[in-house]
Amino acid sequence: MITVAADHLERTRAYLAAAAADALLVARPENRRYVTGFTGSAGLVAVTPSEALLAVDFRYYEQAESQAPACRVIRGGADPAKALADAVKTLGPARIGFESEFLPYAQVERLRERFAPAELVPLADVDRIRWVKDDAEVAAIARAGEIADAAFERLLEVLRPGMSERDAALELEIAIRRAGGERLAFDTVLASGPRGALPHGRATDRVMERGEFVTVDFGAVFDGYVSDCTRTVALGTADARQREVYDLVLAAQRRALEAVRPGVACRDVDAAGRAVIASAGFAEAFGHAMGHGIGLDVHEGPPVSPRSDAVLEPGMVVTIEPGIYLPGWGGVRIEDAVVVADGAPRILTRLSKDLILLAS
Repeated sequence: MITVAADHLERTRAYLAAAAADALLVARPENRRYVTGFTGSAGLVAVTPSEALLAVDFRYYEQAESQAPACRVIRGGADPAKALADAVKTLGPARIGFESEFLPYAQVERLRERFAPAELVPLADVDRIRWVKDDAEVAAIARAGEIADAAFERLLEVLRPGMSERDAALELEIAIRRAGGERLAFDTVLASGPRGALPHGRATDRVMERGEFVTVDFGAVFDGYVSDCTRTVALGTADARQREVYDLVLAAQRRALEAVRPGVACRDVDAAGRAVIASAGFAEAFGHAMGHGIGLDVHEGPPVSPRSDAVLEPGMVVTIEPGIYLPGWGGVRIEDAVVVADGAPRILTRLSKDLILLAS
């Protein structure tokens, strides 16, 4: 298991200082794990310039003390939030920030009552503390990718015309588990034939046929960190139209990957790949972002989209995933996870991107 680096807390405190707050409440599970190392399903954290406090209920006392050695663990009984508030009040904070993009209104109101007279202030983009990964995080993401790669290669051994999408997705899930994955990173997207026009098409009982494309978007979890990869393969044969669309998506991905460099705006990476698709007349057939960050969550920052104001930094891990989706015909998507580095990005996915024709 990854040991939480000291700089995770320091990043959090730097964010706290920039927000001009005296403490930060952390409730989102991914942020809580990042800051403390605690993997339980419930708990509330308060980070101050000098302390980190983790309040949990009876189920997690022992686990919290083992996993979060940098924290003062608060035994919260039936109301961990109140126990945390009582402990924080002794530190005298006047302004306490909370994750405005995560906590629901009713919960914020309850927290305001508990932490009064301190002022609770909404803070945006708390997740940014997780955008740049350290070496251990990158290694965990890479290992998750290796597990998923091996599972996909196993799927290719059995994927054939006459098989249902649902059975194929099950084969992939079993292979991920057997290869060492903790679980799926997300519900597998597996869409064949005309259903390939659905970017997030989940597997159905549809029976796949010879000559169809099958798009598979999948990922594994290792030590809490996720992988994310998409490949599109052909069952038996591929006609000229299929090859044209496939080659175009691959060219767009390569152009976007060439743009992935430190200091480059994410919107410019998106634009580089999107221009390839648009110039071929398929602008309306590519309606989602070029990619997104991955880490403890499968969709985190930075967003690689036309609307993103983020700038790439060394250590960020992002996906690059252009696609073309044509209703009634199908679709193609190709996705890899990459680490932003000085010079060319490091591609974590090892699977081939040549068009694979599976024997029928």
